[in-house]
Amino acid sequence: MFFFLVSCFCLIILSRFSFLKTFPSWNFEVGSYSFQCFFKHLLRTIMISLSLCPLDRMKNSVISSKTETLEKNKKKDVVCLSDLPDLPLECILEKLSPAGLTSMSGVSRSFRAMCTQDHLWERHLNQKWGKILMGDSVYKEWQAYIDTKKKQTLLSSSKGKGYFRVFTTGFWWKKNVKLNNTRICLPVDSIMAWYLSLETGNFSFPAQVYNRENGNVGFLLSCYDAKVSYDSNSDSFKARYLAHGRPTTEENIKWERLRSPVVDSSPYDLHVSSCLTDLHPGDHFEIQWRKSKEFPYGWWYGVVGHLESCDGNKLYCQCHRSVMLEFKQYGLGSRWREVVIDRKDHREVGNEEDGFYAGIRKLYNDHEILVWKALWPTKPLE
Repeated sequence: MFFFLVSCFCLIILSRFSFLKTFPSWNFEVGSYSFQCFFKHLLRTIMISLSLCPLDRMKNSVISSKTETLEKNKKKDVVCLSDLPDLPLECILEKLSPAGLTSMSGVSRSFRAMCTQDHLWERHLNQKWGKILMGDSVYKEWQAYIDTKKKQTLLSSSKGKGYFRVFTTGFWWKKNVKLNNTRICLPVDSIMAWYLSLETGNFSFPAQVYNRENGNVGFLLSCYDAKVSYDSNSDSFKARYLAHGRPTTEENIKWERLRSPVVDSSPYDLHVSSCLTDLHPGDHFEIQWRKSKEFPYGWWYGVVGHLESCDGNKLYCQCHRSVMLEFKQYGLGSRWREVVIDRKDHREVGNEEDGFYAGIRKLYNDHEILVWKALWPTKPLE
């Protein structure tokens, strides 16, 4: 069609020259008629093509092209999170929860390196677990746990299973989280690994439990050592108590019934008291007590009272020689109500019938005293 139009245009131009005038007049009449037919046919063809291509489609094509141009311009202005400088990115990561940090660590390798840093997880560890992770005994237990895991990973690496154990996650972490088609591999001695092992219950740590065995009457206002593990589904703990013979377990222990060990010695060892000369009537204390030599000690709460000889009179008070320990949760006349110890030369005292009293801790912290008072029984014990 294009070439035909060009040829017709050229013929029109040539018709202007004089040598064409020698042709008979009927030739020009035929030519003009053919041009008229051609232009009519061309106009009809254009109209038909326009009818087959609606104006809406043309508008949509124009709009879509403009939209694509705008999107390209917008993409040029978008800033990716990974493009941020280190300081603002660190500030963002510090605001994330443990679940958020774990999710972000699955975005890329660079985010994995940033989201698993110890200083980010140390705050979360202290905020949730700091209350019951105090003391050398917990840290020693964690170091023993790390050594065990390292031995296991070395053994698994010799079997072709890799150098680091893959940490599975709890109720709000997906199992076997993947990073660019690779699993999260954490050093077992990292703070994040410690946090994960606590949340999943894989790490059992030493702690002390108030009123053990669901508030058994025989253990009211006492606190015993146990190995404790966390259950994230119920937000509670499971304790395994040290005992002579078969160990005793207890489940569904709430946070308020737990505390970190008050001394770093074994529950079978006597605590050397350093407060005997500082005990006065009205002071609050904890004392070690056990039923027999084979059992571990538990800590029992009491208040220092006056000896019967001084009768509460400061002029005749003999409390500088001996100390009257009162357990007022027991009724008057109970054999568990009072016990007298030597202030200057105190060692374990007692017998197989009444049990054995050992080391003493004076309570200087008001919070500790309030915790004991909150556990006070509704009626005196026998």
